[in-house]
Amino acid sequence: MKYKVFEKELNYISDERLKENAKIILNNLPDYFYKIQAASSGKYHPSYALGDKGLVRHTKTAVNFAISLFDIYKLDNKTKDLVIISLLIHDGLKKGFLEEKNTRFDHPLLIGELLISIKNKLTLTDDEIKEITENVASHMGRWNTSNYSDVVLPLPITLTQKLVHMCDYLSSRKQISFNFDENNNIIQ
Repeated sequence: MKYKVFEKELNYISDERLKENAKIILNNLPDYFYKIQAASSGKYHPSYALGDKGLVRHTKTAVNFAISLFDIYKLDNKTKDLVIISLLIHDGLKKGFLEEKNTRFDHPLLIGELLISIKNKLTLTDDEIKEITENVASHMGRWNTSNYSDVVLPLPITLTQKLVHMCDYLSSRKQISFNFDENNNIIQ
């Protein structure tokens, strides 16, 4: 089961139903998600997010930031769970449904398509799917346009959208460092 690489992060999800849905979604992400580095060029991410499984480590640090920020933003458990799920899958289709050569600018929007395509396997409500989809769609923040695409990504508006964006942004900063063990878990 592909989701096992995120076992520690999945255990932060308090609702068992939501946790099982997260596992299903993670298992439906392409295999490349579990192997590639966080950025094609290596230009915009720290060294720990580069190389084999770099995107996994980037994802883990984004969730780690969320857990820390939950101490500041007092959210109910369900909202926290949906933020964690959003972060776990935010770059899940970074190179499209089938691995393309480069990052797809519209990758934040593809997660919504994936969730619709596997909806019959999920027990998520329409509102939960909508919140996850919107959190992921806006995770790029102000970097919502590209010279190489006509797509304009939504900006984060809600607190949960801003949290997902902030955690993704922080996990891409070169000046912030994490250490990982042999299983790609953050060493605390």
